[in-house]
Amino acid sequence: MRIIYLHQYFNDPSMPGGTRSHEVAARLGEAGHEVHVITSDREQRTRHRRTMHKYGYTTHWLGVPYRNDMSAAYRIQAFVEFGVKAAHLAYRLAPDVVLASSTPLTIALPGVYASRRARVPMVFEVRDLWPEMPIVAGYLDNRLLQWCAFRLERFAYSHSARIIALSSGMKAGVVAAGYPAEYIDVVPNAADLAVFDVPQATGLRFRNQFDWLQDRPLIVYAGSLGFIYDLTYLVDLAGRALVLEPSVRFVIIGTGAEEGLVRSRAAANGTLNRNLFMMPPMPKRDMPAVLSAANIVLSLTRPIPQLDVNSANKFFDALAAARPIAINYGGWQRDLIQSTGAGLALPPGTPVAAADLLLAALSDKGWLQGAGHAARKLAISQFSRDELVDATRHSLERAVLDFAGASKMFHVRSEHPVAGVEDVAAG
Repeated sequence: MRIIYLHQYFNDPSMPGGTRSHEVAARLGEAGHEVHVITSDREQRTRHRRTMHKYGYTTHWLGVPYRNDMSAAYRIQAFVEFGVKAAHLAYRLAPDVVLASSTPLTIALPGVYASRRARVPMVFEVRDLWPEMPIVAGYLDNRLLQWCAFRLERFAYSHSARIIALSSGMKAGVVAAGYPAEYIDVVPNAADLAVFDVPQATGLRFRNQFDWLQDRPLIVYAGSLGFIYDLTYLVDLAGRALVLEPSVRFVIIGTGAEEGLVRSRAAANGTLNRNLFMMPPMPKRDMPAVLSAANIVLSLTRPIPQLDVNSANKFFDALAAARPIAINYGGWQRDLIQSTGAGLALPPGTPVAAADLLLAALSDKGWLQGAGHAARKLAISQFSRDELVDATRHSLERAVLDFAGASKMFHVRSEHPVAGVEDVAAG
């Protein structure tokens, strides 16, 4: 098959951030499919498209700059510009199937355009429950924009032959929007087993780079410093640890809208560059060394129930690296940690109590070893990247087979209409 993979925030291993789409594209290419990724060249200032064939697939980088510090107007402009460029390119590449990965939700627009023009199915990958997430986080507080966002959500679902959801909670959210459950495949983020299987010396080399680290206990958070992750929780946690066990080191790796807030709060409570250290984002290929050096890995969010359905990359990287994972949210990941012993469930909203739990865990060498083994076992048994990419491949192949002869997309919409969405004639 020729697969057109639309993902505006795509990263390859040379870039910071999650690489799910890269891993999927590379393995689909290994399986004999022709894969074209269409994404935004966010760091470039040129408007020209550049094409790269590497890792077994082709990436088309569209010159649409995007940064977190852009105003809302410029962000909307970037979404629209990318959508227009991606739509025409995706159609011209003559796909057999279109795989559109949100966020942003606007990725559905070029996906639907290309699939309808080429008369092929679209599979929609739901990475977050939008627009619920930006609404509860306060990003989308305009009633008219909320209405438009919900309409766009249902438009995306109603034009999808199949949907891939990253967790069972996300699947439930899609079903609640009116999409039939039998056409939804749950394919969570995955553990890159080979990538994170590194010798102990790799972690030691990372430790020895820093005089403030060396052989001290290390707790790592690697990810966005955005509002929904509330890294002030970690700053307050580090403040408690500085009093009780000042040798413990905390490292934050990443950037985001609240980086300045986190840094100023850490300076105010005396932890910055004493027991809490901040580093810029690192490419995925550098993360195995960091996690090899860590004793515990953190995954954090604000205490917002809608965030419990998340499928955070950092969670699966910790499992792959055989490191205990500590989280401060509920949902399926908390249940998994508690049932397998692969980490710690920290209390949300109470970083002082969380510090006490973390420090007790760090002092228990037997627990650390056992939780690390449980994490790796879980990665192998349930979250192997190879097996989960196979699930994505099967979803794409089913969509194509079902679409053959008669358009499955319109068949699904006519028999299982999504609430609030009018049927649109094929054209």
